[in-house]
Amino acid sequence: MNALAWLNAEAFTVFGQKVIWSDMAGNLLGLAALALGWRRSIWTWPAQLLSGLVLMAAYASAHLAGGVGKQLLVIGVAAWGWRAWHLGRRQAQDGSIAVRTATWTERGLLLGGAALGTLAVGGLFTLYPNLSWSPWADAYIFVGTVVAMAAQARGLVEFWFAWLLVDLVGVPLAFTGGLVFSGLVYVVYFGLVLWGAHDWYRRSRTTTAPALEGATA
Repeated sequence: MNALAWLNAEAFTVFGQKVIWSDMAGNLLGLAALALGWRRSIWTWPAQLLSGLVLMAAYASAHLAGGVGKQLLVIGVAAWGWRAWHLGRRQAQDGSIAVRTATWTERGLLLGGAALGTLAVGGLFTLYPNLSWSPWADAYIFVGTVVAMAAQARGLVEFWFAWLLVDLVGVPLAFTGGLVFSGLVYVVYFGLVLWGAHDWYRRSRTTTAPALEGATA
C-alpha cells in the first residue's frame, strides 16, 4: 500500500461515519498550529505547512477541489508567514511575536480581497462543476483561509475573526463531504478562535510597535 492509499484508508468509525487517517492527522496538526498561533510561536508555520500537506490527501478523497487548492495555498502562505515572522518580526517582552489590530485600510483590503476572491473562485467552480460539488461554500472557505493566514502573517488580531467566519461554513461542509473528523475539529477551532482572539486583542493593547516591520502586505 503506498503512502497516499494509507493516508486515505479508514482509521475508525464514529456514529456510523468512517474517519480516514489523513483527515484525522491533518486536522490534529492544524489544531496544534492554531494553538501555537495563539501562543504567538513561530512554530505555528511549520505545523500549518505539514497540516496542509496531509489534508491535501483528505480533500482529494472527498472530491473537493477547492479544499485541495486551499491546502496548496496554505502551504505557500505558511512558508511566506514563517519567513515573514523570522525576518520582519518585533518581539514582545516575553520573546514571542508582537501583535496589533489592523488599520481601517488593512481591514478594507482584507474584506475586499475576500469578496473579490470568493466571486472569482466561486465563478470558476461554477463554470467547471467537476471541480467542486459545493462551489460557493468551497470558494468561500478557500479564499477565507488564505485571507486569515495572510492576516496572521502580518500579526493582525483580525486573523482570528477571519477564521471564525471560515468555521461557520466549514463545519457543515465538512460533515456533508464525509470528512467527519474535520467537522468535529472545526467545532474545537471555534472555541480556540474565540480564546485566541481575546488573548491577541488584550496583548495588542499593550504593544505599540508594529508586529511585522519588515513584511510586505
